[in-house]
Order: sequence, then C-alpha cells, then structure tokens
Amino acid sequence: MCLRNLRSLFLKLPLSVLYEVFPMSFLMEQAGGQAFTGKQLALDLVRTKIHERSPIFLGSYDDIQEIKALYVAE
Repeated sequence: MCLRNLRSLFLKLPLSVLYEVFPMSFLMEQAGGQAFTGKQLALDLVRTKIHERSPIFLGSYDDIQEIKALYVAE
C-alpha cells in the first residue's frame, strides 16, 4: 500500500477516547478552548468500551462555536 494511501486512511480514523480524546480535550479546555465530538463536548463523553473511538474538533472557543452552529444547521 502506498504511503499516501496509508496517511489518508490514518487521517480518517477517529481517535481513541481514553488515550487521545480525553487528554487533548482536557488540555484544550484548560487553555480556554473547546473540544467537540460533533454531538457533544468531548469531556462529557461517557465511554462504554476501553478502546472506544470518537471524532474530535479542537480549537478556540469561537471556532468550535462556529462548528457547533454548522452541525445544528444540518
């Protein structure tokens, strides 16, 4: 498999909730930003499996508010 194909596949995979989403979300919110999964704030997730995966949007408070507005509009 070509490196380009592997990279594009990797970028499409959601992140592990326990080891990647929660730590990055905590740091982002402590810095004044937000972390959003597309349905709720990332730190409000209740994981059901140890290897559960989730998409995530990380950014400033205003940027994530814009993303939330786009999701509400759909």
